[in-house]
Amino acid sequence: MRGIFEDELKKLHGKFTEMGINVSEAIYRASKSFIDHDKELAQQVIRHDEEINEEEIKLEDQALMLIALQQPVATDFRRIIIVLKASSDLERIGDHAVGIARESIQLKGEHRVAEIENDIAEMTNNVRAMLEEVLDAYVKEDETSAKKIADTNQKIDEEYAEVREKIIKMMKQDAKVIKGSTSYLMVASYLERIGDHISNVAEWVVYNETGHLAELTPDRHPEES
Repeated sequence: MRGIFEDELKKLHGKFTEMGINVSEAIYRASKSFIDHDKELAQQVIRHDEEINEEEIKLEDQALMLIALQQPVATDFRRIIIVLKASSDLERIGDHAVGIARESIQLKGEHRVAEIENDIAEMTNNVRAMLEEVLDAYVKEDETSAKKIADTNQKIDEEYAEVREKIIKMMKQDAKVIKGSTSYLMVASYLERIGDHISNVAEWVVYNETGHLAELTPDRHPEES
């Protein structure tokens, strides 16, 4: 019975990792659609979100079935619970990618600002690298690496603050760019929130190893905690 449980748990972790990879791709495509003014790619991101939602539902069903059939002990139960909690964060990241895609569709070509778009591209690269790191820490059950995610998230927060400052300054200087600036601000905000959710996943990795839920980034937005 123990061997069966471990096999099923391994499959569950594998499905979680696949979901994480798909979410990372959604972030990339959403940001690319925004920067490249590619409305068709943005629509693809929106359509693909349903698949990410279904992945979360299947993970939940598989996890609950494992609990019901195998009746895991406390330590094993914790290993299952983190999949349920962390997959919820991945689903929310997918929602934020959709938010970026929707901004891609709404923003008009005459409102583009190359400097801000370069900043958004850099934020996207850092967020995706952060997600890859936390997925790797999850697979390896690496508490130390998971804790380092907080440092990366701090960098994302700083990048967001810099972009926000540029956008506000731009809006004050030229009222004509207010509409476009609002979209830039929204996209940067979505990326910053994605960083918060990745930090949540890192916290679940730490919890899996220690049994204690420590908040790695206590100053993040309360609604994203």
